[in-house]
Amino acid sequence: MSTITYEGVVRDGRVRLPESVRLPESATGYVVVPNFDVQRNVHVHSPKLVNPEDVRDFRKRVTKGEGR
Repeated sequence: MSTITYEGVVRDGRVRLPESVRLPESATGYVVVPNFDVQRNVHVHSPKLVNPEDVRDFRKRVTKGEGR
């Protein structure tokens, strides 16, 4: 398999190659983006009960402390 490299520009979320570049229909390629830091969003999901009726096991009673 031979490879060739073209420089393109991303516009509206699509890679745009120079107009002089002609590729065959359904050609497969790779996009390499140099000097780009990927910022990942981390989402921590809250735990969920398998049986919602088990919520009664987690009831707490709040009392007012003395002298505060």
